[in-house]
Order: sequence, then structure tokens, then C-alpha cells
Amino acid sequence: MKSLKSLLVAVIAFAFTGNAMAQATYTDKNGDEYQFVKHSFVNVQGGMQYTLGEAKFGDLLSPNLQLGVGRQFTPWVGARLAVNAWQSKGGFNGYKLTDGTYGNTTYKYKYVAPSIDLMFNLSNLLCGWNPERLLNVTAFVGGGVNIAFGNDEANDLNKAGYKMEYIWDGSKVNPIGRGGIELAFRLSDAVVLTVEGNANVLSDKYNSKKAGNADWYFNGLVGLKINLGKSSKKVEKPAPEPVEEPAPTPVVKKEEPKPTPVVKKEEPFRRDVFFAINSSVISEAEMVKVEEIANYMKANGTAKLQINGVADAGTGNDQINDRLAAERAQVVADALVNTYGISADRISQTSNGSRVQPFTENDKNRVSICIANK
Repeated sequence: MKSLKSLLVAVIAFAFTGNAMAQATYTDKNGDEYQFVKHSFVNVQGGMQYTLGEAKFGDLLSPNLQLGVGRQFTPWVGARLAVNAWQSKGGFNGYKLTDGTYGNTTYKYKYVAPSIDLMFNLSNLLCGWNPERLLNVTAFVGGGVNIAFGNDEANDLNKAGYKMEYIWDGSKVNPIGRGGIELAFRLSDAVVLTVEGNANVLSDKYNSKKAGNADWYFNGLVGLKINLGKSSKKVEKPAPEPVEEPAPTPVVKKEEPKPTPVVKKEEPFRRDVFFAINSSVISEAEMVKVEEIANYMKANGTAKLQINGVADAGTGNDQINDRLAAERAQVVADALVNTYGISADRISQTSNGSRVQPFTENDKNRVSICIANK
């Protein structure tokens, strides 16, 4: 029990750890980036229950309903308050039949069982968060109480002389533990079709019969889960860096018969190719700049190009940022060589990770700085 409590505390702490969870992102096939948003949800489900007992499987099936309300804290971890209710059945082996032989009989009783479940999305945990995934598999574990009532049929059996060692009348409250699996099929951004199976364990006294071990019931449920509010948001792309034309060098006129012409110093050609957070994919808007670089290189056959990849210091760590910076320099070089036919020996690359920040605004440092000199 102590180890189980320690595990639950660790899981809850994991659910609320900040930046990594809050920054969960997904990039779709169009290059648009989305970020996970904490959200609430409601569940409405119905199905059948099988109560373990002394009778045939089909004779111990009962209708079942479950309502739930919950909160998804991260793509991996959520919690819900679920209320499971309707009917359970018990089986008695040794009932005297009308022909004088002995067999099984069943009796039913009602219950309401509120519980709190911790939910772990295994698909997001193992495969990464994807808001467009068709099927998500979630495991859950929880506990609560079962409030049983309406045990008249079992009491009638007891009064008829069939010994029910754990007979109860009125209402009976038992703590329960439970766990199960939920299959969630995405219908839209807000609506999910759920198929759930859960197992519930509680006191041996639940079904009025003494068995010397815990009583169990199992629920199979189908229903809908509805997200309340948005579960993801689109990350706005940074605006392109305005290109400032160098100011012309003023020509100083000298009072000479033949003034010496002023030679205008040509500034290096520069373009800054910006990227989205945690990405080395060139967007359509930034690809225009790559084409401008290629046109300059074609027009100036002796020009050399230096590409410096940079990552922002506000996110990630040195290991991640070193990789991103190098990839951002490489992807621009590859585009120039493979798409526009620029010779690779005219291009050199460097990367500083996030150790050097050329811009004061953090988000602009997700960039490849491209400078060409004749």
C-alpha cells in the first residue's frame, strides 16, 4: 500500500511539472504548429456489467451506466470523477428447483459507485502527442465507494432458509478499487467515441455470500467524451524580418577641376531565414528568402555564402539547441543546392546553438543568418 501511494504521488508530480508538459507541440503536414491546451471533458456511457458469482455468465449480466467529468492536465495525464450505477447480480448455487433437483438462481440489487480515476494516455506517452490521431489508448486506475441498496431478493432467499452468511438490508457502503482501459476514436476536435472496459474489486460482503475472497464486477461501456473548450491552439508564425536597405554614402563634392569620384562600398548581401519553435522546417513565407539568396548567387558567380544556424535561449537546453542550430543551417544549404542548383563549394556553414543571441527578441533567434560576399 505504501509503495502504491508513493507511485500515485510521483505520477501526480509528473503531471504538473511545468515547461516540458506545457510546451507539447505538434507540426502538421502543412508545417503549421499546434500546442496542447489543458481542458475539461464530460463522459456519457452505457453498457453491461458482469458480476462474478455462482451462476452462468449470461445470467449474471446487468445494464450499466456511467457519467464522468474530468480534466486533461497534459497530453499524457488526466483525472476524472466517474459515477457508475444501475444494477448488480448475485448467484446462489444450491437452490431447490421445481423438479426437486438443485441448481443456480440469481438475485439483483442496485448500486451507485462514485470514484476518482487517474488516466494515462499511452498513445501520447509512447508515440508523442498528436491531436489528429484517430485512436488513443488510455489506461486508468482509481478508487471510491460503492453504495448498494434494494437487496430484497437476497433477503427473500435468506428468509426461505438458504443461508446467506453476509446478508445485508437497507444500504451497504464498501470501498472499491478499480482499473481499466479506454479506447477513444476521434470523431472531431470536440467529440470522441469511447469504448471502455473496467474491473472493480470490493469487500466479500457485497453480494451477501461468503466466499473467503474479494467480490468483483466488470463493466463494458460505449459512449461519447466531449471536450469543453479547445484542446489545442495554433502557434502563430513570427513575422518576417524587415530588410533595411543600406543608406547611400554621401558624395562629398570637392572644388577641384576634376573631382575624384566617390567609390560606393557595396554592403554584403544578407537574408535571415526564421523558423518555428523546435523546428528546422522552412515555411513557405521563409522559402521566398531562400529563393532571393539563390538569385543573388546566380547573378554573382564569384560570391561565397556563409550560413550561421542559431537557436533561441528561452527554450530547450544546449544539447537540443546545438542540434536545432546545425539543422537550421543545413536545411538552408540543402535547399540552395538541391532546389536551386547552387554549387555546394560556394557555401559554408556554422552554428552556435543558443550561446550567441544576435537578436534581443528571443523568438527571432530561431534563425539561419545568411551573408554573401562577392
